[in-house]
Amino acid sequence: MAEFLTGAAFFILAVTALGLFRVLRSELAVERMMAVQLLGTGAAAALVLLGAASTSPATTDVALLLMLLAAFSCAAFTLGQSEEPGDAPAPKGDES
Repeated sequence: MAEFLTGAAFFILAVTALGLFRVLRSELAVERMMAVQLLGTGAAAALVLLGAASTSPATTDVALLLMLLAAFSCAAFTLGQSEEPGDAPAPKGDES
């Protein structure tokens, strides 16, 4: 059973890497943010599978931490994008 779980974890990592390659080639910031979410989800899934294969509880804690960081970064990005373009303060500099 451990071999199957390890193989599934490596398959998830391979699919995540392919997805990251596709998303990171984009010019849009939203798609780059989705790359962070994909990395957090894929890495957490792989770590949970590897933890179940090796019966190590530490990998589950790391997986939960990755999911939490991915969710917080997505929320911070969303809050940063919710401001209207006109709400930003004017840049400081020489006013000629």
